[in-house]
Amino acid sequence: MAEKNVNVPDEDNSVTMLDVLQEENQLEEDAYAVLGASDDKNCTYNKGYIRQALYACKTCCPKESPVGVCLACSFQCHEGHELVELYTKRHFRCDCGNSKFGDKKCGLDPAKADTNRENRYNQNFVGLYCTCARPYPDPEDTSGDEMLQCVMCEDWYHSKHLGCGEISPPEDYDEMICSGCMKKYTFLWKYASKYSVNRNGKNESSASKEESVDVENIPVDCKMPKEAKSPMTGSCFWAEGWRSSLCTCDSCKKMYEESKITFLLDPLDSVQVYEEAGKARQTDSQYERGMKALASLGHVEQLTAIEEYNHMKERLKEYLQKFAENKKIVREEDIKEFFSGMEAKKRQKVVVPTFCR
Repeated sequence: MAEKNVNVPDEDNSVTMLDVLQEENQLEEDAYAVLGASDDKNCTYNKGYIRQALYACKTCCPKESPVGVCLACSFQCHEGHELVELYTKRHFRCDCGNSKFGDKKCGLDPAKADTNRENRYNQNFVGLYCTCARPYPDPEDTSGDEMLQCVMCEDWYHSKHLGCGEISPPEDYDEMICSGCMKKYTFLWKYASKYSVNRNGKNESSASKEESVDVENIPVDCKMPKEAKSPMTGSCFWAEGWRSSLCTCDSCKKMYEESKITFLLDPLDSVQVYEEAGKARQTDSQYERGMKALASLGHVEQLTAIEEYNHMKERLKEYLQKFAENKKIVREEDIKEFFSGMEAKKRQKVVVPTFCR
């Protein structure tokens, strides 16, 4: 059945029913990207060191002792605290309630070890990002510059601070490695000659030998490219599947282990796999369910639904603003309370007609 596209008449900021559903679908996709398969009820501590959505609590711990807590603990143990959303970090175990919190125990899993020795913390845990070490969003920067996450150090960088000059990042790339990590792990430049995407959106395999430098002392059984892209500066944008090209000979494996970057060989490490895990938890998306419901509505019902949506959106914006002003986490119970209130107001609008005798 063709999608119905009905506008609310005589409104400058009118939306279509399809606009409504697409907006909800985008919000849902964004939630999958951040939360993946995260559990909002149970602490992830017993799962060990995993990739997960994390939050740093600046209320409980100072800059000198950064922490990361899981989604469930951010709701249950840190309500009303000043939290920093960290997106995802690999190989991380929930810190909530360990020795960094003093006498305060985790409300979901109080029997935790004092420390998580394998956790790694960068400047993101104190609310700073990029080479400019600024907060996000930055109150002093109104340029709206996008930020990209490095797959190696997992810090976030403004596109203008990637060491790529004034040229924007390519549209068709799978992962980005920042200039600092490319400088630290110089062997990656050998693979960049064949598996990176340049800033014109083209594969770098066309680079001429005159633009490359020879790299010696490569073992006979090693499949690492013998030439490295030159100049070896700036960040690097990688084509899809580039990790599968990494050599796994004994010499290279030893190098990965010594550099603590064996995660590059893990097919489950990528953010893409993490996001897909979140999507797998859902059957029909909000968009798909909405389209099925839309197909059963008539013209008048669609107009009414749009009007109700716009009213609900404004009310919800006002409701959530209070949480933002007080730096309070929005819980599932809060959302249920909001919609219960909306339903009560809707019932109050019903007018029972009376008739004179």
